[in-house]
Amino acid sequence: MSAERPKPPTAQLFETPLTKAAKGLLGALLALLLLAPPAQALNDAQQLVVEAWRLVNQSYVDPASFEAVHWKRLRQKVLEQPINTSQEAYAAIDSMLAPLGDPYTRLLRPDDYATLRSNTKGTVNGVGLQLGLQASDQTIVVIAPLDGSPAAEAGITSGTAVVAVNGQPTADLGLDQTAAVLRGEAGTRVLLRLDTNGKEKEIELQRRQVDLKPVRVTARQAGGHTLGYLRITQFSEPVPEQTEQALSSLEAQGIDGLILDLRNNSGGLVSAGVAVANAFLDGAAVVETQDRQGLSSPVQAGPGQLYGGPMLTLVNGGTASASEILAGALQDNGRSPLAGSRTFGKGLIQTLINLGDTSGLAVTVARYLTPSGRDIQNQGIEPNTPLAEPEPLNPGGKDDTWLKQAEELLLLQLDPNPAPEAA
Repeated sequence: MSAERPKPPTAQLFETPLTKAAKGLLGALLALLLLAPPAQALNDAQQLVVEAWRLVNQSYVDPASFEAVHWKRLRQKVLEQPINTSQEAYAAIDSMLAPLGDPYTRLLRPDDYATLRSNTKGTVNGVGLQLGLQASDQTIVVIAPLDGSPAAEAGITSGTAVVAVNGQPTADLGLDQTAAVLRGEAGTRVLLRLDTNGKEKEIELQRRQVDLKPVRVTARQAGGHTLGYLRITQFSEPVPEQTEQALSSLEAQGIDGLILDLRNNSGGLVSAGVAVANAFLDGAAVVETQDRQGLSSPVQAGPGQLYGGPMLTLVNGGTASASEILAGALQDNGRSPLAGSRTFGKGLIQTLINLGDTSGLAVTVARYLTPSGRDIQNQGIEPNTPLAEPEPLNPGGKDDTWLKQAEELLLLQLDPNPAPEAA
């Protein structure tokens, strides 16, 4: 009889007080999970807010400012509010961006985004009025009607005060909102109340697509010389090519000098401003940009230039952003003196980002310095020659006293020692 084969040992299960507690906790958690409602998915409006936060978070020029405004908490705070419609989402994004204190980083609602995009193409739907603030009392006045626009055809003149639009006082609307109300779908109508030399009248205009004509050029005779006059009102996509064509036209007319007018040019596409700088600067520095990591990227003009003769550049408080980049490059390189008044002082660069629902964001993504290293943010550029006040309202018009002074300054470049006039 053979010996009985030993049985393999069996594992003995036992519980310690610790494992009993763990099982109890696990059971409690499982019960809570079964009883808890499922996590709510974000609706479309909430997702718009989250996407806006993400885009600013990854591209804003000054990420150090996020900590000061409790940036992550701001997102959580706005998402705790009821957000079910686009309008509620837009209001939430506005409140989220406001603590950054950067007026250029902002939400662009669908109409504003479409308008800004169309402006970069060189056209706009509206009545064709360039507006400004009268320095003495902040009245909104007409700088000039655009050529061929409904406003020009109606005979609206420079200096006319815009009192109300569609019954809304412009004093309440402010400059930006007044301009926004004047824009609109082609074929629609808008009612303006105007004041010309103390006489008020109402006029109804029909909106249509207006060519902004950002580049305007003429040849002028002064002091026995032919002077070119080149006015650039904004930097949109067509501007570099139009500037090249304008300079070729002036060169064909044998100009002796050039007046470049950047008054009331509030900027636009930085790339267009840099491309125009290439027309005047032969391989010289144009601008230096600084990104969110503090890394600097110098931009140089290409070799050669479209115009290398004497020139003078007109600037004023409406000269901003991309036009300040051009003005600063011309001044720092000794290529052109500046005349007029101190420029606006916008040393920040924005990018436009589509949010996907026809709205968009303008986000400050870089700072820029002039070639000599000047940071002009909130300071502007002081012209070499300040011109006498009052500043003319219609740059390039028949009553433009600054243009006449610019001609005299340019003539001094051409003839430093003019012969005395005969008695």
